[in-house]
Amino acid sequence: MSAGGPADGGGDGRGGDGRGGDESGVKAALSGLTTRGRSFLAAGVAAAVCAYVLGQSDLLRVGLLLAVLPLVSVIVLYRTRHRVTGSRALAPTRVPAGSEARVRLRIDNVSRLATGLLMLQDHVPYVLGPRPRFVLDRVEAGGRREVAYRVRSDLRGTYPLGPLQLRLTDPFGMCELTRSFSAFDTLTVIPRTEPLPPVRLTGDASGYGEGRRRSLALAGDDDVIPRAYRYGDDLRRVHWRSTARHGELMVRREEQPQRARCTVLLDTRSIAYPGVGPDAPFEWAVSGAASVLLHILERGFAVRLLTDTGSSAPGEGLDGFAGSPQESADSAGLLMDTLAAVDHSEGEDLSRAHDVLRGGKEGLLVAFFGDLDEEQAAVAARMRQGSGAAVAFVLDGETWASGGASQGAVRDRIRRLREAGWCAVAVPPGASLPALWQQADQQQGEVFGGAVYGSKGGDGS
Repeated sequence: MSAGGPADGGGDGRGGDGRGGDESGVKAALSGLTTRGRSFLAAGVAAAVCAYVLGQSDLLRVGLLLAVLPLVSVIVLYRTRHRVTGSRALAPTRVPAGSEARVRLRIDNVSRLATGLLMLQDHVPYVLGPRPRFVLDRVEAGGRREVAYRVRSDLRGTYPLGPLQLRLTDPFGMCELTRSFSAFDTLTVIPRTEPLPPVRLTGDASGYGEGRRRSLALAGDDDVIPRAYRYGDDLRRVHWRSTARHGELMVRREEQPQRARCTVLLDTRSIAYPGVGPDAPFEWAVSGAASVLLHILERGFAVRLLTDTGSSAPGEGLDGFAGSPQESADSAGLLMDTLAAVDHSEGEDLSRAHDVLRGGKEGLLVAFFGDLDEEQAAVAARMRQGSGAAVAFVLDGETWASGGASQGAVRDRIRRLREAGWCAVAVPPGASLPALWQQADQQQGEVFGGAVYGSKGGDGS
């Protein structure tokens, strides 16, 4: 929830108590004359000039009345200190593409005078819908008004909401003053995600989620690396020899779980994806990467999001992987925020991503590739060497553009990836990721069936 400072019905409009220079305040008030006010002022001046030329005193009185009325309205509006505060509450702050968020605006009159007619307007990007405008009737002293509107976007991204503007008018509609609150809010529209069916996945450690192994950090009693006692530690783990040496309670280190790892590689090259919009192949790849990341996090894996530029999502662990059991929700939010803002890269190859993966122990590798020429298919095939298991979803631009079956070149790329040990699946236009996920699980390829979803001779489920 964001709040703006007080906005005055008169003064310089900078918030606070409105103590500005009178000259600048009067100029601002005069600039707020409406078309009606300017017309009255012009008609009054014209009538006064004609009365002077023609010597008509009655016409002069009419002219003076027409000219004075808008000026009096300006002075009254300027001198009347309507102090109001505005706040905005956005719920939720992070929504999937195509879903709605609710924005609630609240106006409080903190002055001792009732306000006149108020016109409220909030600035929102055009992709979120029409700009919301509200007309608020008289707000009594100390009163409060609340209004709400909804925003929705089919395009992922981060969108600022604000500033909130308030327009004050006099009873005759001669003058209006606009005041802006300084507070902004940010709506994050994340990619759509789909729940994926459970399958047997392996990383570089077994026994966490589907598998995790625990390894002792100690080789023997003499090799113990103790730490200071913390409240709640089991007293049976006190290491007395270290306690005597350090003069304070020391406990043995616990066995350290080694978490299964997964790297999700997203190809963002602009040359690899034709078209733009919610139904473009690049948006499918982003949504697919988001679905896999959430699915893997729920299964207890440590995950990393990697792009073709070689960069990972910011804020991950020292080893590049995020998603400890205690921080899985925060890790998911960070990854979704990264994918909400991800855009095409200007790169033309996958070499930088290959350099990051080369020699590393990535565990499970899930990649979303765009168009692959022969050279990039060879680079992608070599990425498999440092991974315990690898799954690739390949989106071909020509296939998506024509809406037909996979082209011969795409089948050749798929075959090459499979020969290198990948489980490679071609993605037709509008394909369902859960169906492709199951298709990958059911493949009877020698490497995929044995290494990724269980050992050879197992149930293969």
